Amino acid sequence: MEKPKRKMAASSGGRARRRRSAYAAAEVEEMFRRFAVQRPEPKGELEHVNPFTLLVAVVLSAQATDAGVNKATRALFAAADTPEKMLALGEERVADYIRTIGLWRNKAKNVIALCRALIEEHGSAVPAERDLLTRLPGVGRKTANVVLNVAFGQPTMAVDTHIFRIGNRILLAPGRTPEEVEEGLLRVIPEHYLRHAHHWLILHGRYVCKARKPDCHACVIADICRSPEKTTDVPAPAVPIAPLDPAAVDAAQ
Repeated sequence: MEKPKRKMAASSGGRARRRRSAYAAAEVEEMFRRFAVQRPEPKGELEHVNPFTLLVAVVLSAQATDAGVNKATRALFAAADTPEKMLALGEERVADYIRTIGLWRNKAKNVIALCRALIEEHGSAVPAERDLLTRLPGVGRKTANVVLNVAFGQPTMAVDTHIFRIGNRILLAPGRTPEEVEEGLLRVIPEHYLRHAHHWLILHGRYVCKARKPDCHACVIADICRSPEKTTDVPAPAVPIAPLDPAAVDAAQ
């Protein structure tokens, strides 16, 4: 018997329909202009001294707070700030340093395997390519994007829990998965803001658009925001901030 064909969302080419941003290009431009004025030089909060220690810190930050990781890695990085030094410590000693971090046993194992791979396959250098980074033990797409952005200045979008929440909550880049949100953000954020965009969104989610309740009274984009969860009386604009060519708006979304 012939198997029934799976139904697919109606769209060109049979692909699932892409979720659209609720904002016109001029509105997104204004959002990120304000973020840039608010934090001209945003920085990640994970402490590190070089690309290697950044990579280790991001690997350790999975299911842990940046503050908790920093507390553990200050002593660890003072003892080992290169793959060779970290490998020389060994798994048990690395585990002792990071015991206060969640999943510390598995993370210590990954860090040692990561060091060995860097030494054997990359001459101890952290690669500046996503495909190479994601082949390393314990390194996923989000970790690779953070390293590429912070260590190498590449305009990547590392979608953590904050950015995933922001993308969906304010309808900037709705998506069911981090990859969908990442794709949506890269599509709508103006290129000249991409270098710092993921830091702006992380900090906005951490300190303003918080998980339990957004602090909309402290939000620099409250008058633009179209989130149904807004806690202020400031209405979102009914029309784009400036008249736009429909083709340009569609291309940005």
